[in-house]
Amino acid sequence: MELADLGDVRLYYRIDGPADGAPVVFANSLGTDMRLWDPILPLLPEGLRILRFDKPGHGLSSCPPAPYTMGSLVRHTEALMDLHGFKDALFVGLSIGGMIAQGLAVKRLDLMRAMVLSNTAAKIGTKDMWADRIDAVKKGGIESLADAVIERWFSRAFCAGPQVELWRNMLAQQSDTGYAGCSAAISGTDFFTPTSGLRLPTLGIAGDEDGSTPPDMVRETVNLIPGSQFHLIRGTGHLPCVEKPEEFAKVLTDFMRATGHI
Repeated sequence: MELADLGDVRLYYRIDGPADGAPVVFANSLGTDMRLWDPILPLLPEGLRILRFDKPGHGLSSCPPAPYTMGSLVRHTEALMDLHGFKDALFVGLSIGGMIAQGLAVKRLDLMRAMVLSNTAAKIGTKDMWADRIDAVKKGGIESLADAVIERWFSRAFCAGPQVELWRNMLAQQSDTGYAGCSAAISGTDFFTPTSGLRLPTLGIAGDEDGSTPPDMVRETVNLIPGSQFHLIRGTGHLPCVEKPEEFAKVLTDFMRATGHI
């Protein structure tokens, strides 16, 4: 278990794989921790050097006072990658993780050779929507939102099964302050103009039952980047790496090979 002291926050992170492996960085969604990627990691090619981390106020990372900014989340990720020599990495970001990916690509393209934008967008929701959600968390905690969030996260079929309880528990166990802080970061982010200036291999992934970032929203964002690809995973919601890990891992592996990353 490792903590990186970045000044304003201490991030919990984990590195797996050989020191000379092809670098891959995973950034997960609001309300989850790095365990989000557990279903797909055994399905990826061997020999990758994988970096995962918990955002501020999530998982085992420290929880600074809210609100947070997208700039600070990008800076934390940049510092963590610099600390451990992750250059020319494939960056896989889901939801807020995909926003971090876009911000990092604009700021430090030397750190990224390609990116995967999963279930994300250049702009997600409205300021009023996020203000209402932050207010609800402050009043009733994440628990008061949990059922509605789970409905947006997963397909109807997955919600009817027993495994959904694991992910609801993960959501409810995150810090209220961390959830509100990262919600504020999303609220203040509009990357349409910066992302339209990016020129790097990009793959968009969407779930056809995603209630948070519908497929058209994901496609609109990846289409800002010339030469980008798009893949729809059917029968999944906002977290297709959980519902269809085999397909998610195959699409990710095919992209790594197509870009020469492996």
